[in-house]
Amino acid sequence: VGSGFVQSLSRPGRNATGFMQFDYSLSAKWAELLKQTAPGLTRAAVIRDPDTTAGIGQFAVIQSVAQSVGLDVIPMGVRNPDEIDSGLADFARIPRGGMIVTSGAVAAGYRGRIITAAARHQLPAIYPNRFYADDGGLISYGADFTDQFRLAAGYVDRILRGEKPSDMPVQAPTKYQLIVNLRTAKTSGIDIPAVLLARADEVIE
Repeated sequence: VGSGFVQSLSRPGRNATGFMQFDYSLSAKWAELLKQTAPGLTRAAVIRDPDTTAGIGQFAVIQSVAQSVGLDVIPMGVRNPDEIDSGLADFARIPRGGMIVTSGAVAAGYRGRIITAAARHQLPAIYPNRFYADDGGLISYGADFTDQFRLAAGYVDRILRGEKPSDMPVQAPTKYQLIVNLRTAKTSGIDIPAVLLARADEVIE
């Protein structure tokens, strides 16, 4: 990250401040957690929107750490439901594969389709937000937005008391949640390592 970008976050200028909803370095953690979930995996389909900067950037970060964790990563678009279904069906024909779903509005909109396909093909999968795990996804790891909203309320209070938004740094997420859906794991025949369950902030049973 460039020093100019860091400076712009700490002193946003004009009359602006706020909270970042995503930190790109988080993408690397998804690859590590997927491998810890199913150590035998050698491949991972990375569901991402190829038409957005976020989709391209997240895949680049995952790709940069993939070799070090022992994964061959394959990018997969999410432009429409048929692309998801056919892409994952083709991917699942070769064993020892898993799935990483990146953060983005398109993937979130098709999450039911993605979660169903992962279950159908018994692909261990990690998702970027807890609502995926709530909806049946195996594991999610992402920012705790409840914590973000709490911090944002503090900013609003400070502004109402007279502080200038331009003097308040833009903040990246500081608290993350690891959610494991044990019910999905049992249904899919995936044995979640005990060490990962012990680290989880919440286990859905």
